[in-house]
Amino acid sequence: MSSETLSQTDIDRLLGGGGGGGSRNTATAGTPFAAAALDVQVYDFRRPHRVSKERLRTLEAMYERLVKGFEAWLISRVRGQIEVRLQSVEQFSFGEFTLSLPMPCSSFIFDIQGTGQKGVIDIGPEFSTYVVDRLFGGEGSGSPLTRALTPIERMAVRSVADKVTSLLQEIWQDHVPMELNITGFESSPEILQVVNREDPVLVANVEFSTGSVSSLVLLCLPFSVLDKFFTSSGQQRMAMLATNEQEREQTRMRSEAALRATKVPLTARLPDFALSMRDIAQIVEGTIIPTGIPKDARVIVRAGSQERFIGHAGRVNGNLAVRIVDALPSTASTPDLPRS
Repeated sequence: MSSETLSQTDIDRLLGGGGGGGSRNTATAGTPFAAAALDVQVYDFRRPHRVSKERLRTLEAMYERLVKGFEAWLISRVRGQIEVRLQSVEQFSFGEFTLSLPMPCSSFIFDIQGTGQKGVIDIGPEFSTYVVDRLFGGEGSGSPLTRALTPIERMAVRSVADKVTSLLQEIWQDHVPMELNITGFESSPEILQVVNREDPVLVANVEFSTGSVSSLVLLCLPFSVLDKFFTSSGQQRMAMLATNEQEREQTRMRSEAALRATKVPLTARLPDFALSMRDIAQIVEGTIIPTGIPKDARVIVRAGSQERFIGHAGRVNGNLAVRIVDALPSTASTPDLPRS
C-alpha cells in the first residue's frame, strides 16, 4: 500500500466523480451558487401541483362571486355590518384539511348527487357563535363556543351552510354542474371522513369579520369531481382560439336564433277579490262569478314566473286579450292592485 499523500487536486477529482468533470465541479464547490447550478426542484408525489396559475385565476374569480353573494345574503339575514372576503383557494390532501379544523368543529357534510362523492363546509366557532346569537335576538358579541353545537343551534347554523351549497352550485354550473344536498354534521375532525386522507381536495378559505369578531368558513370539494374542469378547460379555450371570426359569428347567430325561438309562457293575473264561503260552495260548471273588478282594472302579465308587464284585459276578434300599457322594472315589487 502506498503511503503517498493525496494532493488537493486528487481529492477534488475523487469528490467530483473523476474525469473531465472534476475541474467543473471544483469551480462550483463551496460557492453560494453550487446548489443553484444543479437546478433541483422539490416535487411532492403525494400532492402533485394540479392547479395552474391560469386555472387558479379562474377559481379565484368564481369564488369571489360566491363571496359577494354570501356577504349580501348574510347582511340581510343577520342585519349587521359584515365583511366577507376570499383568502385563498388551495389544494391540500384531505388529511391536511382535517388537521386545520378546530376541536370541536362545525362541519356540514354534503352529497354530490350522481358521483358518490361528498364535500365539507366547515364554519368556524366564532362565526357559528355570531350566527346563533344574532338569529336568537342577541348582539353577536358572545364568546366563541368551546363545545359542540346543540341540535337547535345546529339548525340555525345550517341555514348558512344551505346558502353556501346553493352558491357553490351556481358558480360551478358552467364548468362542472353539481347538485349538492347537506346530509350530515360532524363536530370531531378525527371522525370526519368523506374521502381518503391522501386524496387531494380543493379548499376555499373565506374570511368573515364583523367588529372584533373574525372567523373562517372552509369549503372543501374533492378533486375527483372536478376533473372535467382541470382537464377540459384548457382544451375548450384552445378550441375557441382555433376558430376564426366567421365561425364565431355563425355560432353566435345560431345561439341567438335558438334563444329567440325559445317559448316562454305568458300568464295574466287579475286583481285579487274576495268571495264568501257560501258563494264558493255554490260554484258549479257554468257559474258566472261576480268579481266586482272594474273593466279597466290593471292586470299583471308574467313571463314564466317573473312579473314583467302591466296591462288591461279586453277582446280582439272575439278572443280574450291583454293590452300591454307599461313594463315593470325587474327589481321593482308588484304595484298595489285595486281590490273589491
